[in-house]
Amino acid sequence: MLEHAFPIWLIALIVMALAFDFLNGLHDAANSIATVVTTRLLSPLNAVLFAAFGNFAAYWFMGLKVADTVGKGIVDKDIVTPSVVFGALGGAMFWNVLTWLKGIPSSSSHALIGGLLGAGIAHAGFDAVQSSGTTKTLLAIVISPMLGFAIAMAMMLLTSWLFRGFRPKRAEGFFKSLHLFSAAAYSISHGGNDAQKTMGVITVLLYSTGHLHGEFHVPEWVVISCYTAIALGTLSGGWKIIKTMGTKLTKLNHHTGFCASTAGSIVVFGATAMGIPVSTTHAITGSVVGTGAARKDSSVRWSVAARVVVAWFITIPASAIVGAVVYTISRIL
Repeated sequence: MLEHAFPIWLIALIVMALAFDFLNGLHDAANSIATVVTTRLLSPLNAVLFAAFGNFAAYWFMGLKVADTVGKGIVDKDIVTPSVVFGALGGAMFWNVLTWLKGIPSSSSHALIGGLLGAGIAHAGFDAVQSSGTTKTLLAIVISPMLGFAIAMAMMLLTSWLFRGFRPKRAEGFFKSLHLFSAAAYSISHGGNDAQKTMGVITVLLYSTGHLHGEFHVPEWVVISCYTAIALGTLSGGWKIIKTMGTKLTKLNHHTGFCASTAGSIVVFGATAMGIPVSTTHAITGSVVGTGAARKDSSVRWSVAARVVVAWFITIPASAIVGAVVYTISRIL
């Protein structure tokens, strides 16, 4: 059907966007399943199946506010061209592959935002930047991990107090069940926020090329395609990053896993409701570190955490530079 409706170059860009969405799921699989794998709550295979289902299940639970923000709130939708989209995706995919190979849990979301900003600015200058969506996205870089850290620490302290009279084995058994539910919630929140970023890119591409009829809206086929792509990416796993998230930052058990997953999902669900393309990586990493800090400062490997934070802050400028370069090359060719 698409062959008759769209030109080949447009189909190729849509496939490229879905490839980024797949890569997002691959890169961020650790966000959803690191806690359940490292605590042996689920086997690696069952964990990725569980997380992939949760990613797609977001279709029935989440709205499309994040897609609207990415599609028209980062750069002016009226200046977007196919070359801008190509540059944005090129910058984001380059950074995702690089950090995935290095095992660094950087943000796929901010790689895409950086690529979009770089390509948009290269095309139309800084006037192309939409301050409202960009500002709240940049603020989320700092706020989301801090919120995850604070909520996870508070949950650790509260649940430790509530279960202070329980025998350790009984308490851990109780948290084992809660951990599974919290991991499911996080998988849904992850799919609901991250897949929408690709929806926004495909939608603004259709809008800018005259293939979106009526007002700016996300077509249903785009929604289903993006949720499918991110779920398939999650099925492919991301084992290097799982090792960093689940073992290198701090030691996890069912109690800490439950608190981390719950805190992360609260942050991501809240951001999605407000239309903020938040980094699910930042949210869960801050939450994992918060559980370790609640036990004692030495429980956290701060050197590893510092390396992760550095990656967070250079993601947008690095992917923006690559996005601008890819855009420029596409214009020359």
